[in-house]
Amino acid sequence: MNNCVVGRFLLVCLLGFCANSVYGAAKPLLSCQSLHGALSFLQAPTRVLIVPLLSGDSDATGSQRWAEQPARIIAAFYRNRFHAHVQQLHDVWGWEDYYQQAGAVLQQSAPFDRVIFIGHGGFDGPVLKNKVFLQELKISGGNGQLLQLSEAQPGLKNVLSIVYNTEKNQIFTDYIAAHVQELAQSASSEIWQRLKGLEKQLQPLDNACFSRYCSPDKLAIVRQETHADRLKLCELVCREPLFQLKSSVEISPERFLLFAHTLNSLVSPDGLVFFGACNPGSEAPETVAKLTETELLINSTVAGGPYQSYVHLVSSAAARVTAGPIGESSAEDIVNRIMLFETNQPQHFLCVVAPGLH
Repeated sequence: MNNCVVGRFLLVCLLGFCANSVYGAAKPLLSCQSLHGALSFLQAPTRVLIVPLLSGDSDATGSQRWAEQPARIIAAFYRNRFHAHVQQLHDVWGWEDYYQQAGAVLQQSAPFDRVIFIGHGGFDGPVLKNKVFLQELKISGGNGQLLQLSEAQPGLKNVLSIVYNTEKNQIFTDYIAAHVQELAQSASSEIWQRLKGLEKQLQPLDNACFSRYCSPDKLAIVRQETHADRLKLCELVCREPLFQLKSSVEISPERFLLFAHTLNSLVSPDGLVFFGACNPGSEAPETVAKLTETELLINSTVAGGPYQSYVHLVSSAAARVTAGPIGESSAEDIVNRIMLFETNQPQHFLCVVAPGLH
């Protein structure tokens, strides 16, 4: 076994970020047909931009920086095979990192023939750690509101709102004002737990309420294994709240179109955007179990939707040829797909869409 084969075997073992390779998928093609290599009307790859999307959390399948290894292999392939000039973005942990670096590249460089993303993904595109891109603390009279907008996928906006009475408890009010930036670095569940912990210290427990629902005689008539949950519920219900926290996921057309605009600017009109991730080429279900899950963008009216897949959506919005795997993928799979595509070899389960072909 030569070094190249060994290297690729280690990639799929150590860096694969989905359970199975699409080559083993039993389902038929979902949105695009089999391919026999690069499309003839694409610009030859002489200028390439690679964007490794780093993971917000390490998991059992690889490190947070796993995407950088396939990026190095792909970069070497383009340099050796096509003598291409290859650039790479670094330390892209959130979408603001991408926008800042993409803006700098656009000021210094001509458009690219290939822009290749490598990272985690889903039906609604590549995924990064959910980071706050807008935060506002508004005080009006006795009403306070901390509003946070964040995104893990371009166009899916996570909205967090904390509403409170600024005159009800000065310690709580001062805490919010002093920890605004710190709260921006925390997940909504962490913020909830932190503020509820503070509320527990500041607000007295309504003993009459607690006895009504969680006195020893009340607990005696419920199952033993539910006692802990019952006590937690009583602690929550029988203490006057100091705040209300609401969170939701909303479609943000302006944020998605911002992303599409960067692709239109970065890629030459006869170039290609490639999403090396799970499911960008997959046909998404028409309905989902929860609104906080995927398939929100594809089935929406963003950029003239709904669309068959994320590849179709991006191709239309960015006006560029766009490609990505159908089904699950892996680090090795991404490398293989690009090499097969660029060397005119056939492959299955890769969706490639040209603008207007929807």
